[in-house]
Amino acid sequence: VQLQACGGGLVQAGDSLRLSCAASGRTFSYYYMGWFRQVPGKEREFVAAISYSGTRTYYADSVKGRFTISRDNAKNTAYLQMNSLQPEDTAVYYCAAQNGDSYSTPSKYNYWGQGTEVTVSS
Repeated sequence: VQLQACGGGLVQAGDSLRLSCAASGRTFSYYYMGWFRQVPGKEREFVAAISYSGTRTYYADSVKGRFTISRDNAKNTAYLQMNSLQPEDTAVYYCAAQNGDSYSTPSKYNYWGQGTEVTVSS
């Protein structure tokens, strides 16, 4: 499956952004979808994940209550709604897909998008 992430940008603290991840190539509903982020010099960090049908969602503690992951299987797209953004949320955000359910482990994801940059100024 090919993944294309978009929606990043430069915002101020407290603002919102919605990232999108469009999938093509295979049946989208066969995959758990995850969002990760990475800053230079650090490992890729789990942000959020969603199950095949969207009934289960998972979040890193650092974003719980501020970010919401969702998916529209009819549109082959996953989303990450990010509210109350803070400077520490600045990173390149990646969407990823896996056939399994090890949702927080980057190495378990089979497919990755190219990343979209989010910069939050204070």
